[in-house]
Formats: sequence, structure tokens, C-alpha cells
Amino acid sequence: MSEDNAPEIVLALEIDDPALAGRLEALLAGVAGIRLAAPGESAAATIVARDPRVMPDDIALTQRELDVLALMAEGASNKMIARQLGISVHTVKFHVGSLLDKLDATGRTDAVAHAARRGVIEL
Repeated sequence: MSEDNAPEIVLALEIDDPALAGRLEALLAGVAGIRLAAPGESAAATIVARDPRVMPDDIALTQRELDVLALMAEGASNKMIARQLGISVHTVKFHVGSLLDKLDATGRTDAVAHAARRGVIEL
């Protein structure tokens, strides 16, 4: 326990970037009342940072689907997406349908929400 008798907060780090993990470990080492969890030890909280370029293993989106998804997240219509990417509206509809299927979504907004929750895109 710390000097003020408050319980120690145990934090775990799940960070893909070793340099970032090292910097955070060094910063947190100097904070009173906080201790980093040992491997396998349970923690009160976990700091998680994933490489945004790494797609979750169970979702396999093509680069074009990611492009369409990013524009969907901005609220672009199929016509706007087609113009932006230089493809036909029919092709955009195909990609949107594929995204809905792969993300198990019921609509465009749901697809964007699922993708954000799963770490596929950042909002």
C-alpha cells in the first residue's frame, strides 16, 4: 500500500509497439500508488494499444473495402464514394454488401460501428 493507505493500483500493458511499451513502463514506474502487473498476474486495469494497421484475425477486408469503409464512416453516399475512388456506384454497392456480410452488420451505420469496436477503423 502507498503512504496514504490507499490500495495500490495494478496495471497491465498490452501494447504492440515495444518502444511505446518501454516508454510507458518508465513513466508509470515513477507514479506513486501504481504498479505494473507481472506476466500472468491479474490487474485492475489494462492499457491496450494496437497497431491500427493490423486487422483483427477474424476479419479479412481488402484494401478497397477499407477505402469504402473509411468513406462510409465519414458519411459519404455511394455516389460520393464512387466519385472519390473512381469506381462505379454498382461496384460501391458490391463493396458495401461485402462489408455488411464480413462485419455481420445490418446496415451502413452498423458496419461502421462494428468496424470501430473491432479496431478495424478509428473514428
